[in-house]
Amino acid sequence: MTIPMTRRRMMGGALAAMGLPVAAREQQGRDPASQEPTDVRIRITFNDLSITATLYDNPSARDLNSMLPLDLTIEDFGRNEKIVHLPRKLTEDGSGPFGNEQPGDLCYFKLWGNLALFYADYRWDGLIRLGRFDNSFDALLVRGEYPVRIERI
Repeated sequence: MTIPMTRRRMMGGALAAMGLPVAAREQQGRDPASQEPTDVRIRITFNDLSITATLYDNPSARDLNSMLPLDLTIEDFGRNEKIVHLPRKLTEDGSGPFGNEQPGDLCYFKLWGNLALFYADYRWDGLIRLGRFDNSFDALLVRGEYPVRIERI
């Protein structure tokens, strides 16, 4: 069945095509896996030690921010990170591949729903990078399990 081309259909198609570049421009800079820092900073305190991090501009980091403050437990995992189990999973809208993994990254591990605070080299699939520690993250080298408070500053 062929649909006849009418003046109305032709005009509608032309107007829709003109709107596509505008919609594409509006989406530029809105990468859901953005690694761009925001002005949102958090403090992670445990064992009388504190570290600060700057969150990135992505939906997963914003979801974490919406949950703060949190009083949980921080523990060692492997030889390169500490983890914090969150009370619920974060949105995975911040998902996207990233490279240049490095110590000082604050990530979210999608499979288990936990924060991953890296103090040594790592490479792992299933992570969403939420931000970076601002300065020293030596506090993460202290071994053990501790109560932890995560809050906006």
